[in-house]
Amino acid sequence: MLESYLQDTWATPAATDDAADVRDAVTGETVCRVSSAGLDLAGAFDHARRVGGPALGEATFHQRADLLDALAAAVRARREELYALSARAGATPVDARYDVDGGIRVLRDYATRARTELPDAPHLIEGPAERLARGDDFLGVHLCTPSPGLMLQVNAFNFPVWAPLEKLAQAVLAGLPSVVKPATPTAYLTEHLVRIITDAGALPPGALQLVVGSVRPALDLLGEQDVLSFTGSAATAETLRTHPHLVSRSVRFNSEADSVNAIVLAPDVRPGSPLFAAFVREVVTEMTVKAGQKCTAIRRVLVPREHEAAALDAISAELAGVVIGNPAAEGVRMGAVVSLAQRDDVRRAARRIAESGRFVHGDPDKVRVVDADPEQGAFLDTLLISVDPDASAPHEVEPFGPAASVLAYRDTAHAADLIARGRGSLAASLVSDDLTWTTAFVRRAAPWHGRLHLLDATNMDQTTGHGSPLPALRHGGPGRAGGGSEMGGVRGVLDLMQRTALQASRRLLESLGENSKAA
Repeated sequence: MLESYLQDTWATPAATDDAADVRDAVTGETVCRVSSAGLDLAGAFDHARRVGGPALGEATFHQRADLLDALAAAVRARREELYALSARAGATPVDARYDVDGGIRVLRDYATRARTELPDAPHLIEGPAERLARGDDFLGVHLCTPSPGLMLQVNAFNFPVWAPLEKLAQAVLAGLPSVVKPATPTAYLTEHLVRIITDAGALPPGALQLVVGSVRPALDLLGEQDVLSFTGSAATAETLRTHPHLVSRSVRFNSEADSVNAIVLAPDVRPGSPLFAAFVREVVTEMTVKAGQKCTAIRRVLVPREHEAAALDAISAELAGVVIGNPAAEGVRMGAVVSLAQRDDVRRAARRIAESGRFVHGDPDKVRVVDADPEQGAFLDTLLISVDPDASAPHEVEPFGPAASVLAYRDTAHAADLIARGRGSLAASLVSDDLTWTTAFVRRAAPWHGRLHLLDATNMDQTTGHGSPLPALRHGGPGRAGGGSEMGGVRGVLDLMQRTALQASRRLLESLGENSKAA
């Protein structure tokens, strides 16, 4: 039975028949069992607020940055262990580095930002003082202070290392202790991550706790100073957003939900051109990295009607060369999805989308794999679907796996309408060398997206890719994507703090603001 880490001690859940079996995505063998039965969640929350919060809150931003550096060093020193465990979740070495090394980079990035952009003080006074009266001695500023609460992380299965570290980086800098609840299918990876951190003594007591299994009863333990940071499905986000206790106590809720992200090929990009090839690479990469199990992955591929056949042929040709199988086998580029249940979900979603079109590449029921049993492991073929662009399914249904739909648009107005039918997405890519077209399209697309990735001939060899959230930029999106926001540099830290307007004399503000203004 997988253990939880509560009140600075590893805790075994009570014996129960309701524990969930977690299986190896490649072999189907049981990896562990997961349950939170009998765990003292109330005690854990109290410990976070009473012990972890003061330890972090009394430290300065620069001291908290030192903690992030210690975290990064601890994880980096033992990252090979996380790589090896990631293979059990179907991840290739590339996938594992994307998750593990990506988390380390976020920690280091935020440590550097804290030292260069935040003061060596526990709190921050934002901007110059505003004069509020005729004289010069009644002024106003905004003060950002740590909240005396906690962050409850409820994370998705696809990034069991990056997600908790990304949220932890911002929470630590904000002086907020964290209780991490990983998704069951990859809970063993997050559990090992927390063991690495606790073995190294990288954080003060109470700053980090782990609950393996359900935290549903714990939602009623959250209060006004707490943050519920959720990553997962739009359906679950809707349930949490309307939870009676969370609503009545005005618990801060941040949601990063699934979305049907798109890439749009502009009319000026001709088949056979280098930019067209870059477009194809983006689509194939997003379909195959992490077996398409990324919240930012491309699900809708919008192409001009006159280039539809060329796009389908080019993408299919690239997908045909993708070797699928055991991540440990030589030459394998794509592993399994996380579980048999996830495989079945993707199959159902892809079939529903294909009702208004056809499978151009791949068969949802058959796949050739290397060094693995295709029935015991959660393997899928790469699925490319040509669909009616005006059908509802491709804009509403997300196959959270190696699947994408190609939609041929009539003109730019039609493309702008189609991209908005996703009702809000985390990311979209626009591929064009026509500055006039891109500028106009950005204005239409921006309100529906948290991030726009604009690809042209001048940056196509430098891009970090459509699906890669970066610490400097906001991660989140409107509407269906959850309406939340993470990262975005120090904005992500200050969003977790209490911002209070102060009206006071100049001398009081000068006393309070000594060493507490941004660098």
